[in-house]
Amino acid sequence: MTRSSTRLRLDTLLHTACQVIAERGLGHTRTADVAAAAGVSQALVFYHFDSKEKLLAAAFDYAAERDLTRLDAVLASTAPPVDRLRRILRLYGPAGTPATAWAMWIDGWAESLRVPELERAVRRLDLRWREGLAEVIAAGVATGAFDCPDPRGAAWRITALVDGLTVQLVVHHKTVSRRQVMDWVAAAAAREVGVPPEALA
Repeated sequence: MTRSSTRLRLDTLLHTACQVIAERGLGHTRTADVAAAAGVSQALVFYHFDSKEKLLAAAFDYAAERDLTRLDAVLASTAPPVDRLRRILRLYGPAGTPATAWAMWIDGWAESLRVPELERAVRRLDLRWREGLAEVIAAGVATGAFDCPDPRGAAWRITALVDGLTVQLVVHHKTVSRRQVMDWVAAAAAREVGVPPEALA
């Protein structure tokens, strides 16, 4: 097997693992389930990963990289800070991410209390989103577009609000709508950076 075909096989395996985790949940995902869904032997899964825990952590890393690629595109943009902030809120919030993906991350947060490899993967993603958001807010402060004395604190408060509201949206269906969540997040973020709510709607 060539290196390129091995890489392709590994990408397919991790993509499939993400789908299985989102569908079955972390607690009910077995290496046999991932192998069956990918159409490969369980031996091949263990060729790439020593344990189920390492497979799950690698799947979360894989999913994180896809999310962070989209974040990096926003950070590299030359758009005004308010436009970049609006785009980040949409990407991070439930409007830009399927409910199945959020279900995977909610599972990941819970399971990371017990699995160190998973905790590292989840923490890396969480911190990168907060750092990216703080970077955009600080850029807005520097240009005079935003009025925010603490961009880092604002980024943590905004993402914590998104996390909490989205958990309610995903876990308790129909108690709140995506539109309501995004409206509340836009209003809170606008207060944090000193712009009218409609600027981020």
